[in-house]
Amino acid sequence: MIDRETVIEKTKNLFQGDKVIWVVVAFLTLISLLAVYSASESVANRSYNGNNAFVLLRHAMMLLLGLVCMFGASRLNYKRYSKLLLLLFWIAIPLLIYTLFFGKNLNHAQRVIGIAGVTFQTSDLAKIALIGFLARVLTLRRDELNNYKEIGIRVMLPILVIVGLIFPENFSTAAMLFATCIVMMFLSKVKLKFIFGFIGIIMVAGAFFMLISFAFSKDNRSATWVNRIERFFSSEEEEADDTANFQVMQSKIAIAGGGIVGKSPGKSTQRNVLPHPYSDFIYAIILEEYGLLGGIFVLALYLILLYRATRIMLTAPQSFAALLAMGLAFSLVMQAMVNMGVAVGLFPVTGQPLPFISMGGTSLLFTGLSIGILISVTKEVEKVKNNEDREPDTEEEPEADS
Repeated sequence: MIDRETVIEKTKNLFQGDKVIWVVVAFLTLISLLAVYSASESVANRSYNGNNAFVLLRHAMMLLLGLVCMFGASRLNYKRYSKLLLLLFWIAIPLLIYTLFFGKNLNHAQRVIGIAGVTFQTSDLAKIALIGFLARVLTLRRDELNNYKEIGIRVMLPILVIVGLIFPENFSTAAMLFATCIVMMFLSKVKLKFIFGFIGIIMVAGAFFMLISFAFSKDNRSATWVNRIERFFSSEEEEADDTANFQVMQSKIAIAGGGIVGKSPGKSTQRNVLPHPYSDFIYAIILEEYGLLGGIFVLALYLILLYRATRIMLTAPQSFAALLAMGLAFSLVMQAMVNMGVAVGLFPVTGQPLPFISMGGTSLLFTGLSIGILISVTKEVEKVKNNEDREPDTEEEPEADS
């Protein structure tokens, strides 16, 4: 007969690291399955003869693969990610270049490439790689980053390359990744004059690119960005025109219909009207079916994730562990905030999925990888607290060549 204490001990060893993060992931997984099953009715009717179960099964399989990635990443010692993510950084650059010129056109943008019949968004890989690369450099080179030359070559140039390659076809992802990098620079105590100078350079370069691009062609991403911003700041009369702002109008109708407690699971009426209710606007469906209380609960889950990463930052300030954890958590939570902000009309439409909830493909895998790395860091922090290991900011990579 199996001993009960043995089972408990094995379970604890299986789910190592921050238990709160594991619980958050469990709730996100459950919410994802329920929300996607309800919101995917339109795509099921359109492409699968109304077979919602098939759509749910496909999503559940990708969600399971994301959980497998998360579990696998959590088992690896976080110190190994220093060199692993450095390698991925150098792989991400040619992939982004290839995507920019030869990527598959999806929703009027070349953001993905096809590998063995599976579409792969290279910016998802580049985000994790750049965050890991930056955490490594800011840790190992922190004593050298005291002049424009060093910080320009070691920090600013890599950020410019990755963000610049993502920017032409995916403005929102590039902007959020840049903001994450700025936060990491601030937390590593890079001088403010360098940070503000870098922000100024990026803003001028980005504005110049948009002006040139828009001047030479009206049928490009720049025109799309301008149209979305114009719609966002449109008057109430213009907003009422469905042809001008259809997505936002339908999202607001869904949210208003949910009230405080919602219509209950599976009772959404806007899922058959709202474009992309299972991905870009899934938060509107959650608010319609689970009400304001359900929406606040989902928001709280992401904030808890950021709070747990902040605790790591306070435990090991200016370390590779802290910067890596904060960078990954901040990136995920900011993406979630943007998705939710779009749904409630606070931001222009961006097309960002809700992490680990929206129906998706490889994005679920990279979200799982990010959370897995975060859990890996929490394992080492727990060891420090229990005096089982040395402090995590003693990173063993003296020959930093990044």
